[in-house]
This record gives sequence, C-alpha cells and structure tokens, in this order.
Amino acid sequence: MLRWPERRQSLFMLASLQRLMTVSLVASACGWLLYFVRSQPLLGLAGFMAITLGYSVFLAIEFILLRQVNQTDPAPQATWRELLGAWWGETLTAPQVFCWRQPFRPNACPDQLVPPARVQGRRGVVFVHGFFCNRGLWTPWLRQLQGSGHAFVAVNLEPLFCSIDDYVPLLEDAVRRITDATGQPPLLVCHSMGGLVARAWLQRMKAEARVHHVVTIGTPHRGTWLARFGHGHNGRQMRLLSDWQTQLDHEIPAGRPALFTCWYSNCDNIVFPASTATLPGARNRLIHGAAHVQLAFVPQVMQETLALLEESPC
Repeated sequence: MLRWPERRQSLFMLASLQRLMTVSLVASACGWLLYFVRSQPLLGLAGFMAITLGYSVFLAIEFILLRQVNQTDPAPQATWRELLGAWWGETLTAPQVFCWRQPFRPNACPDQLVPPARVQGRRGVVFVHGFFCNRGLWTPWLRQLQGSGHAFVAVNLEPLFCSIDDYVPLLEDAVRRITDATGQPPLLVCHSMGGLVARAWLQRMKAEARVHHVVTIGTPHRGTWLARFGHGHNGRQMRLLSDWQTQLDHEIPAGRPALFTCWYSNCDNIVFPASTATLPGARNRLIHGAAHVQLAFVPQVMQETLALLEESPC
C-alpha cells in the first residue's frame, strides 16, 4: 500500500502533468493569436479557437460512436437533441475538471475527519474517482459536505496505469479512517473506474457489512467499447467482457447487488453501450442526455446520493 508521502508524490505527478498540458495549451493558443492578430486577425482568431476548443471535435467523434454502438443496446436510445446537449455540456464541464480543479486545486477541500465530537455517530463518505483523475474531481461534492458534520475522505488512485486490484488497499485505508472517525459504515460514491475499485474491494475484503451503500456514476461494470483503445493494465481490464470483469462477477453473494445504486446515461461518451454501466439486482437509475464527466454533477445525482447519508440501515 502506498504510504502518505508516496500518495502525495503520485497526486503531484498527475496534477503536474495536467498543469503542463493546460499551460502548454493556453500558451500555444495565445502565441498563435499574438503572432497573427495584426497581420491576419481572422486566421489568428481561428487558430486560437481551434487550439482551445479542438478537444470538442474528439468529443463529437465519441458521441457519434456511442450512438452507433448503442443502437443494439436495451437502454433508451438518445435523440440527436440529447446528444448535442450532452456534447455541449461536456465541452463546458471537462475543462473545469481537467484544466482547473485537478491540476491546480486538487486539495481545495481537504478530507474532513475532525472534530471527532461532531462527526462521531454521523455517517461519512468515501469518494473514489475514475481513470486519469484525482480527488479534485469531487470538489463540488466536498464543498456541499464541508461543515455538515459528515466526515469525508476523497482517495487518489495511483499509479495511473496499474491493475484495478492494486487500488484496493487505498480504498481499504480510506474506509477504515472514516469508520474509525464516525463509528458508522460509510457511503461509497464512485465515478467511472472508481466503481470497479469498490467492487474489487468488496470481493477481496468480503466487506458487505462494512459499507452502508455504494453509488456508482458512469461505471463500466461490464466494460466499455472505448476501452479497446486502452493499453494500460486497468484500461485492458475495462474492455467489454474482459477476463478480469468475468472474475469480478464470480461467486457474488446474494445480497451484494442490493448495496448498489448505479447511475448511467444514454449519452455517456466514455462508457457505452449504456447498459454496461448497470448491475443486475442494483438500483439502476437512468439519466437522459448527460455525458460522462457531466453525469457526476447532475443535481439529481448529487442530491439523491447525499440523501443516502440520512437513510437508516436496512
């Protein structure tokens, strides 16, 4: 298991990489604009827009692919209007996450475990991000919980490209910290690959009694078509019907699926076909017209998930 200094170093490495990418992008765009602004202002403006918004073209390709792949999926088909809205929503949301919160503000909201007198006896939350993310993803959620009396820990899954099973000790440590602080089994809130980490943790630790509920948001429970282009260890594990996925489904205790609420979208541009983000026997909740990162910040998802903190144990 990574010790605290190693975790800080890993977080710094991802944040540094994303800072470098962001600064390089902004510098290139501004440099192009300044070079052409006097002689060819239209070319300068066009280049600036192409550099800063070029990623939206790749997003558009993902949405076209998901529409084609989802045609044989049992989930409701997205309309072109829903796809366009999701594309625009992701165009606005992704830079906030990958160009600001994660690279520059990953620790804007530190873990909340004290004061003990306030958090003891009140259910806490463990947040688990997805692939190529860090705890900065969860900043809007953490701000809602600050001062609420609910303890929370947001983990950082590092190294970036290792096996999903290697993240289990990190989650185990976070669950123990929250449980020790509150005396209550925590709520787990997981985005994308983070939901697979939670399932791997449950399988290895036989921890059903140690968690109140698990919420997954856009998690590729049965893999995703797009992972065929991933070559890291965890990327290969997230391919459709991979051997790792099959092993994860082996000998599931009868009551485990009832611990899960799975939020999924018919416009998820990363996890598709759409129904791969569901689990048999879980509370599978469909959101229309939300893209992958955007799905984590849909008000309904946030409100209903945090309401589980006040839910009595079954």
